[in-house]
Amino acid sequence: MRSVKNDQALATAIRAAKAAGALMLKNRWAVKKINSETQHDIKLELDVRSQKTIERILRKEFPKVPILGEEGFTGDIKEETRWVVDPIDGTVNFAHGIPHCCVSIALQQSRQSVVGVVYDPFVGELFTAVCGQRAKLNGRPIAVSKRAYLEQAIVSLGFAKNMFSMEQMVPTMMALIQRARKIRIMGSAALAAVYVAAGRTDVYLEYGVRLWDIAAGGLIIECAGGEFWHRPVEGEHAYHVVANNGLLREQVEKLTA
Repeated sequence: MRSVKNDQALATAIRAAKAAGALMLKNRWAVKKINSETQHDIKLELDVRSQKTIERILRKEFPKVPILGEEGFTGDIKEETRWVVDPIDGTVNFAHGIPHCCVSIALQQSRQSVVGVVYDPFVGELFTAVCGQRAKLNGRPIAVSKRAYLEQAIVSLGFAKNMFSMEQMVPTMMALIQRARKIRIMGSAALAAVYVAAGRTDVYLEYGVRLWDIAAGGLIIECAGGEFWHRPVEGEHAYHVVANNGLLREQVEKLTA
């Protein structure tokens, strides 16, 4: 497959993210049609519509690049170059009228993200990154915090849908509550990641988070000077993530081991 130019990919991803964001805003107060739900998750008809909107824009510019999305995939996702898409990250928040959710789009080459876009339409924040360049928020460079001690840190936690993740996270949360300045559980992995990149929080931790939730945000953290540590765990496209400002992972791991 012919290589994709990162600047062209970034412009296309931004356009796709804003189109999906506009769809979210348009339907903010509408009655949400639920396709399926479990105790810990909701799937909306709008998730599917949002992904199709993104796919149309991406495939118009890059018809041969496969797309791995939360709501399904197109093409051969084992290709070296692929898009990774979460059309609405924070669907439960969105379904309940909580305006803390976003669109996440990443371009990967050889399983490494090289372009990342996270768009929060409710506050008008567009986080972007291209490998080897500074991460940006609405076009301005951002950087992770310099807080070096857990006692100073705000730690964001995520709870994936499966019981294994919850069993891992509950004792982790109890340990961190006693050390960190504050714990936050806000319901969007992509926003949790880019908040670390922007220096708003200092650590984001989750067991079993899916690739489409973190592919863009992880790159944005790295391009903001932080550390996106992650390893695969049981489950399709699932990871254990300790994203941080580059100064706190050892303290977190020592406390939660």
